Amino acid sequence: MPFMRSLLTHAYNWHVNRLDATVPIGRYVDGWGRPGDTALLAIDSGHRVGAGWFRLFREAAPGYGFVDALTPEVTIVVVPSRQGEGIGQLLLTGLVERAQADAYRALSVSVEPHEVELYEALGFEQLSQNGQAVTMRRMFS
Repeated sequence: MPFMRSLLTHAYNWHVNRLDATVPIGRYVDGWGRPGDTALLAIDSGHRVGAGWFRLFREAAPGYGFVDALTPEVTIVVVPSRQGEGIGQLLLTGLVERAQADAYRALSVSVEPHEVELYEALGFEQLSQNGQAVTMRRMFS
């Protein structure tokens, strides 16, 4: 939990910096262990280099990429010194596999426009754009 919490500023700082602080970023980890909470860690030579997780949100307390109360929202964060090495893609692939195994019908995410192609390559489709935030969803068969 402390590692995931420490990554939150890297994951959502772009929302907060754009004065779009409508979602308290602690919402992504506070009370961890609720039904549906799922996390993967990326570890290299004994060091944590990234984390990916998904969590269900309620309509009354949504995340940035909220679609509905049955669609978990994904967060992927790689420590800055290790970005660009494919770690985030591995984490996302693992979360997609886990969501399918857990019988979810979809995953959602909120990304910056320059990240859209990365998520589209893994089957996510754009649902909406609000300023610099693009909400995407990947449906499962």
